[in-house]
Amino acid sequence: MSANPGSDPVLWELDEHGVLTLSFSRPQRRNAWTRELEERYFGHLLTAAADPAVRVIVITGDPAGKAFCPGLDMDVLSRSARGQRPPESERLPHTLLTALPKPTIAAINGACAGLGLMQALCADVRLAASGARLTTAFARRGLPAEHGIAWILTRLIGLGPAADLLLSGRVFDAEEAHALGLVKQVVPHDQLMPTALEYARDLAANCSPGAMAQIKGQLYGGLDTGMEEGRREGVRLLRDERLADDFAEGTASYVDRRPPRFPGIGVDLAAKVKRDDP
Repeated sequence: MSANPGSDPVLWELDEHGVLTLSFSRPQRRNAWTRELEERYFGHLLTAAADPAVRVIVITGDPAGKAFCPGLDMDVLSRSARGQRPPESERLPHTLLTALPKPTIAAINGACAGLGLMQALCADVRLAASGARLTTAFARRGLPAEHGIAWILTRLIGLGPAADLLLSGRVFDAEEAHALGLVKQVVPHDQLMPTALEYARDLAANCSPGAMAQIKGQLYGGLDTGMEEGRREGVRLLRDERLADDFAEGTASYVDRRPPRFPGIGVDLAAKVKRDDP
């Protein structure tokens, strides 16, 4: 098990099961988003994608606090509103999680808004602590729905509910998020990380990393295609020899009634993702 020391805005902790926990850690600002946090977080994701030892990723807020990420730091937001914006450079897209070839779980431990909510929505599975409060917030700050959040929120919960949450920018709690289908499960705050880690470790132990990578490609690649295209893609992937060994191992482990021994995968995600223009 390893972890980053000190003042790092995003903590890295990899356990012996291959589950990586990334924790937003700016407790003095409730984990509010800054360019430094963004670059560190996305850098960790690129490293995780390339590391075969990382099988599943859990994203959460500083375990010492009760905030996930409440969006852009208000100091940065205020300066931007006055036209004092930092020089732009090429940036990785905020939808990077959807391109990551490994399953991601957002453990929403508290306040989750704006860019923080965007990261939670881009995770494959979301769990939330009871009483956690969420909001899109953009309309109440005089901003459009940034970074593709309108696209992904509509596909997660449907046009009507997405319109309500985006147009009103109202605060809603974890229980409503569960009713909308936005989160898989709501648990007491002290059970959030144990629940998320148990789920993640099951995936890490029993599911083929190669198969999960291909399934993620099917899920996100198929959002704007028809059923027939999705069917043909499934047939094509069945013929893909890259999973032949995993298929043999998955079948043998089931027949032998033993845990599977799937190899990890590493992908150069930076080479596959188009950066935003400055």
